[in-house]
Amino acid sequence: MPDAQPMPMRNAMSVDLEDWFHVGAFENVIPRSDWAGCEDRVARNGDAVLALFDRVGVKSTFFTLGCVAAQHPGLIRKIVAAGHEIASHGWDHKRVFTLTPEQFRADLEQARAAIEDAGGARVTGYRAPSFSIDARTPWAHPVLAEAGYTYSSSVAPVRHDHYGWPESPRHIWRPLADSPLIELPVTTARIGGRTLAAGGGGFFRMLPYAFSRWAIGRANGMEGRPAVFYFHPWEIDPEQPRVAHAPLRSKLRHYSRLSAMEGKLERLLKEFAWDRTDHVVARQAATL
Repeated sequence: MPDAQPMPMRNAMSVDLEDWFHVGAFENVIPRSDWAGCEDRVARNGDAVLALFDRVGVKSTFFTLGCVAAQHPGLIRKIVAAGHEIASHGWDHKRVFTLTPEQFRADLEQARAAIEDAGGARVTGYRAPSFSIDARTPWAHPVLAEAGYTYSSSVAPVRHDHYGWPESPRHIWRPLADSPLIELPVTTARIGGRTLAAGGGGFFRMLPYAFSRWAIGRANGMEGRPAVFYFHPWEIDPEQPRVAHAPLRSKLRHYSRLSAMEGKLERLLKEFAWDRTDHVVARQAATL
């Protein structure tokens, strides 16, 4: 009999479950006081993401805003029933470096309660809004550990005008010597001495598909590590409202190539092997 082929490495697929008006690109033009008047599209887009995953047979992690879970418990129940992981994305997308440790602790508690109440499943994973755990928040990982989280996927080891911790490790690491808490950074690629974002979102939408394919293949092959990929439900919604008074840079980041996103995602989901983030973390923890 021929030798059995090795199983492909399973990468971490994740969805940051938030609506189009929650995003950091619009935080200075759509105040939270106006959110109630914005068109709510997260449920329909969440259903579209679930349909996509079901079509290609992929399980994922939904890093969920607590305010979304409180408003759409039916969507959270659908996510859990389909076999996906629910995890926390904070309460209402406040960046961690804008909070005090006490505010962060309260944000975690409020979000987790809403998500667990809606889904009936335990929340053990966390992703900071806009990857906002960085060198300015040395207290963030200790607070997560105290709150009983198993892992965080909150660090982007790049330089970026909105976020980034370029000095942090590019692959899975333990931020605390006295805790099993694991940090699983979003995927990056090293090119010409520079570290580039390669884990999804706007970079995936706007850059050629070949770049993401190369970066994930390199992570799996040469580096021997799973990729960590993310996207947002609003990224497959080209019909979403336009914010006319937003800065040009914000509009370019948010609206570019929305119509191409779902097709690119489906190709990526079929080309590589994917799994929930908690499952990937559990397998990788043995390597630390």
